[in-house]
Amino acid sequence: MDDPSSLTQGDPWFQDGNIILVSRDESGSSELPERPPVGFRVHRGVLSRHSEVLRDMFELPQPDTMYDNDNDASRYEGCQVITMYDIPIELSNLVKALYDGVTFHNRSVDDFFYLAGILRLSTKYVISHLRTQAIKHLTQTWSYDLKGHDNMLDLAIRTPQLSYSSDPNTPSKLSYPYIHPIHVLNLARSTNVRIVVPSALYFLSLYPLTDLLRADHPKLQVAHPSKPSSSLQPSDLVNYTLICTNGTGRTCTRNFQRLGMRLASSWVVRTGPFNFIGQTMSQVSQNTEGFCAACRGDFATDVGAFRQKFWDDLPAVCGLPAWDVMREEELS
Repeated sequence: MDDPSSLTQGDPWFQDGNIILVSRDESGSSELPERPPVGFRVHRGVLSRHSEVLRDMFELPQPDTMYDNDNDASRYEGCQVITMYDIPIELSNLVKALYDGVTFHNRSVDDFFYLAGILRLSTKYVISHLRTQAIKHLTQTWSYDLKGHDNMLDLAIRTPQLSYSSDPNTPSKLSYPYIHPIHVLNLARSTNVRIVVPSALYFLSLYPLTDLLRADHPKLQVAHPSKPSSSLQPSDLVNYTLICTNGTGRTCTRNFQRLGMRLASSWVVRTGPFNFIGQTMSQVSQNTEGFCAACRGDFATDVGAFRQKFWDDLPAVCGLPAWDVMREEELS
């Protein structure tokens, strides 16, 4: 039997609660120190109302491994004890979201890790409304339409870099949206969220493969218990290669040629070809001296159509259904 004194009271801990969830993180992460079990004293009816999975867990007999000074080893201070194999901070955030609701932000990398924990556990315990809210917030950055993609890039260009480091002696500068596409991609894969995969893979294709294999980007070095894997999975390495081959290379050679080296040399690589195409179209449309009206019109039509088609084809390159199919299945 475990020592009751080793149980840390977590947040929330309601004195009138009738069930205690004891979180035991067995993720085996070597980046963070091992911590004692954390307990959350909550109300069985509140959690059962939101999740049939949790309700069924509460009805199962628990193993004789927990705390108490009476004869029932599955109780503590008169409350039923349930062992949860989840990261304590993620379980805490999930429970508080069930009581108080949830609000997502994108002010720092910590906001992403908060969302990752909510999405991971709402998927695990089939809490549909929290899962849908998390997916919708993800798509505000990792968009399923071209307008959202353009808005995100515009915000990324205008947003100053943010200092972040677990070690104050080695500050890191993180650019918006503060998280690496690999983390978004691996979170999406682990929670079966397909609608953000093409966008994450597209932004991933802007990174050289050697950089991804080294995994030394500052955004990959941030330590947090909710951080998804920083490794590129073999199947996504294939998708990464397909996008690099079928997308960005042809875009630069076929559609930017009319503007020549002057415009090509001004390309900010991290914003990607979608943004560069949009900027190029804008410059061509305004250059009344260098291009006749017919050429400007043809360029806007052809390049705009290619830009839209490239975006529409991203899910297929990643082996996924069309954007509207995923939107209907995952956001309706």
